[in-house]
Amino acid sequence: MENRLKELRQEKNLAQKQVAALLNMSQTGYSKYETGENDIPTKILIKLSEIHEVSVGYLLGVED
Repeated sequence: MENRLKELRQEKNLAQKQVAALLNMSQTGYSKYETGENDIPTKILIKLSEIHEVSVGYLLGVED
């Protein structure tokens, strides 16, 4: 999942800080999601799927 988050963010030419702002969190906190250091809460997964216009299943790696 971590690679998908980074790839999707880069496809939209967004910095981690920009995505973090959309999620109302710090860049450091978001970075830990991208690296897999922290698990992503369901609420954040849903918001990320909306931001990137993909399904939660895609973010989780269960869908292509």
